[in-house]
Amino acid sequence: MKQSFISASLLAVVLVTSLGSCRKTYLPSTAIDENSALSNAGDIETATIGTYALFKNEGYVRSGHFLMEYPSDEIAQGQNSSDDLTRAYRYTHLVTSSHPQLFWSQAYKAAGAANRIIEVIPDNATPDLLQLKGENLFIRAMMHFNLVRIFGRPYSQGSGLDAGVPILKDGLTEEEKLTVPRSTVKEVYEFVITDLLRAAEFMTQPKSNSFASREVAYALLSRVYLYMEDDAKAIEYANLVIGNDIPGTAATGRYQLLQGAEYSNYFRNAPDGNKETIFCIRHIKTEDRGYSAIGSMYFSGDASGNAQNQAFSGWGEIYASEKYVNFLKQQPGDRRLSFISSYTVNGVQQMNTKLTPNTPMHYINKYSLQEGIVNLSSPVYIRLAELYLNRAEANAKLGNTAAALEDVNLIRSRAGVAPYTEADLTVMNKSILDIVLEERWLELAFEGHRVYDLFRNNRSMIRNYPGSHVVGGNVNQTIPAADNRVIFYIPQSEIDKNPALSQNP
Repeated sequence: MKQSFISASLLAVVLVTSLGSCRKTYLPSTAIDENSALSNAGDIETATIGTYALFKNEGYVRSGHFLMEYPSDEIAQGQNSSDDLTRAYRYTHLVTSSHPQLFWSQAYKAAGAANRIIEVIPDNATPDLLQLKGENLFIRAMMHFNLVRIFGRPYSQGSGLDAGVPILKDGLTEEEKLTVPRSTVKEVYEFVITDLLRAAEFMTQPKSNSFASREVAYALLSRVYLYMEDDAKAIEYANLVIGNDIPGTAATGRYQLLQGAEYSNYFRNAPDGNKETIFCIRHIKTEDRGYSAIGSMYFSGDASGNAQNQAFSGWGEIYASEKYVNFLKQQPGDRRLSFISSYTVNGVQQMNTKLTPNTPMHYINKYSLQEGIVNLSSPVYIRLAELYLNRAEANAKLGNTAAALEDVNLIRSRAGVAPYTEADLTVMNKSILDIVLEERWLELAFEGHRVYDLFRNNRSMIRNYPGSHVVGGNVNQTIPAADNRVIFYIPQSEIDKNPALSQNP
């Protein structure tokens, strides 16, 4: 059968990949063969576990991270790299770039796997089967939402009328899958919302934070509505999760902001039972990706988190930007400094001499050191702090300054820094939206939010610090929100397969 960009493959066979290095990673086989009949509940549950496994693949989790995080102003590439990730960082996109192709292929593979399960479970099935149908609806929604963020313009820029991505719905024939055109951004968002609402209706069972649940669907709905500028709906679904007021569940007290040392070690502990994490892509100890892990680009040190001890556990080529670090250090007691491991020797900050001007090497450890394993992490996709900040942003746009400040100050208090007053806004000559976006930057750094927070709010990406993006010694790269480069090209290999696909300008 001809391979399509929306192949419904459910195979999670052992894959050998080499992304940017000669080291190899072996991914586990956790799914049934796609030709096997989904004839009983056991098969369907096994297949669902396989669907989750598909987005553990490096083509999704690693390449997706590069595309969503590397164009931001909170990181700096410290040296030239032969890996195509450099193009994502520098905004020098090509139609043949590898990471967009890998992400596109793997995201649609996961959506296609979800479809096989959605198709065989009727809406009047038993609660156990409906739970599995809901989980697959969530996965399909998440795949489409991330695809349209990467390959489609922000909803706010054209009222959703710009070209989005193809919608892989269930019930398509193999021939139809080969000619699905791009839907508009608005149509993709509507598809995502419908899936999430149905998913929430079907999911009634408590699940750990590495599986979908009604709470997870509501949390993602808050983000989707915020991106659509439906602020009332963004607040509504944030409230349901924050208030642990999920109809049909026993969610009381499930989610809480971590405090003190627990917060400082947020990303180093096993995610199971973490009260702040709503959904993560769980990696267990046997799934350490080594030099192919996200964290290998950010950190090189030992398992204690000591960047001074150069154990050469990773590439350590992507740093926290001087812009971000300097802003964070305005509050010396900020607990979020614990997510930065500055490379020092005998207490002396080490400089990267490959950049002009030379710049301090600030490693990022949000994707390292889980359970004492240097490159192990379970990337967090949604956590409670984001829900507070979603609500704050929506309230800021609705003119509810006091409510927005209350949520911002809750996050600031947890970080150990002083709260803002409305009078402070006047002194700083900043709007409440300015304050909310700054707090989102500080709190959610390196988690794939910054690019979308700026561009969907029609704000430029300003990189006025050293990095490999510097051209001719000019330490200032500005990407306006309307620039064509804020989204990636549709992979040319997919256009070659599907003539109905149009290319981004």
